[in-house]
Amino acid sequence: MTYSIYHFFADLCQKKEELLSENKLESFPFDEQMLSCVGDGKFPDLAMKLNNDNEQFTGGELIELKESKDKYSVASFNSTIPTGEKDIRKLIEGQANKIRTQMQEAGNNILSLPIRQVFYLIRGRKQSNVKACLTHGRFFETVPVSTLISESFGQALEERLNELGETLSVSMRQKLLELFSEQQTFSRVRNVDDASVKMRFRIMTEVKAGANILNPNQYPQIGDNTLSFAVPCHSDTEQHQHQDKMQIAFQEMECEELFSQMEVFVLQHHFNGKFLIFQTNLLVDD
Repeated sequence: MTYSIYHFFADLCQKKEELLSENKLESFPFDEQMLSCVGDGKFPDLAMKLNNDNEQFTGGELIELKESKDKYSVASFNSTIPTGEKDIRKLIEGQANKIRTQMQEAGNNILSLPIRQVFYLIRGRKQSNVKACLTHGRFFETVPVSTLISESFGQALEERLNELGETLSVSMRQKLLELFSEQQTFSRVRNVDDASVKMRFRIMTEVKAGANILNPNQYPQIGDNTLSFAVPCHSDTEQHQHQDKMQIAFQEMECEELFSQMEVFVLQHHFNGKFLIFQTNLLVDD
């Protein structure tokens, strides 16, 4: 069997009525045969199995689940800044790493695909309506993570300097921003002599309105009671490639009739170019 984010989306479409339920996304009946690992509160929540020698579908995508119960918003990202791809080597470090163990037990040669594409399965509710979207991380990563961290730190630094009436040279400021541009700098646990507690600075990320794909004021094309798939698309060639992959995935999942019911269109992101959208209605016609 072939495993990929496109096959994952086809499986979601086959079970789309489940997305209308009040159950948490973690309890959704995902096809576990597709998955190389299921998280336990740490990123990622899910990971697709790798395909051996398949250039069209490499598999291996990482998936994070995000949901809001009473509004069309994207829940905050705690500790893990949203990105479009991640180096799997950073996720499997450590002696007793559950992600590495699960992937190995699934038969994956983990490092055969070191850079993994990241997707977020988002669900929001507004009264009796539901929106669900499986979106590529590029929808949220519009500047490099190092730039996001260093510039945020720079703003805090400037605010404090202004309060104290102090200034820094341009070179010193730039040096500080370079030093504080990596998330690991903040996420490590710090031990202070004679302190009875340990300290760890935690980074939380909140999505701006312009990147909230569920927001009807920002993206009215994402309708109520729909399930969508969003992926960056910057050319006609890319669009045809994604459409071909999606159609093949639905054929291999033996649900090609669901693909024919899909609405396909291009969405203009407010910060980050064009995204190709595959959209289906969550309400099944009688």
